[in-house]
Amino acid sequence: MTAHSASANAPYRIFAEFETSEESFGPFLDLCRYDARESRQEEPGCLDFTVLVPEGERNVIVLFEVYRDKAAFEAHRNTPHFIKFARGCADMNVITRTVRPLLGPEAATH
Repeated sequence: MTAHSASANAPYRIFAEFETSEESFGPFLDLCRYDARESRQEEPGCLDFTVLVPEGERNVIVLFEVYRDKAAFEAHRNTPHFIKFARGCADMNVITRTVRPLLGPEAATH
């Protein structure tokens, strides 16, 4: 394993950051909470799903998700609650700032 590759047995982590309008912030935050709750309750491969609001940044929501592996994340993207989330993003004109996988300490080899 190199410094930039993930182990097949390592958790798969996602950092996603979104920007909303002032009007859509509340409804989008509710939608994020719904997706997080359903993911944790309905997906055995979802190890954690945290909804965060950065201090001092208006209308920004960050999602930190941890899945058993990349396959569990891909399965998440096909669930009814994720599809509802994705439609809500489009309907509310939410701007996706970034969605990126993060490597954990198990990948930090030199």
